[in-house]
Amino acid sequence: MFPATLKEGKKMPKMKTRKSAAKRFKVTAGGKVIVKKMGLRHILTKKTSKRKMNLRHAGVLCDIEAKRAKSMLPYG
Repeated sequence: MFPATLKEGKKMPKMKTRKSAAKRFKVTAGGKVIVKKMGLRHILTKKTSKRKMNLRHAGVLCDIEAKRAKSMLPYG
């Protein structure tokens, strides 16, 4: 009637991932948090080509912000 895992002992429920954070952040193998840089969506005419080129590359969050992001991604 019940699955075998419930007969042996109760397990804690799974932790939920915050989906908004999962869409924005990615955790690397070394533990760094990668995020897309802001400022490349609109009003691009006044920004220089060099600035736009540098915004294309992913950025790394600082330690404090990375800790907050990792707490929202328990399985990340």
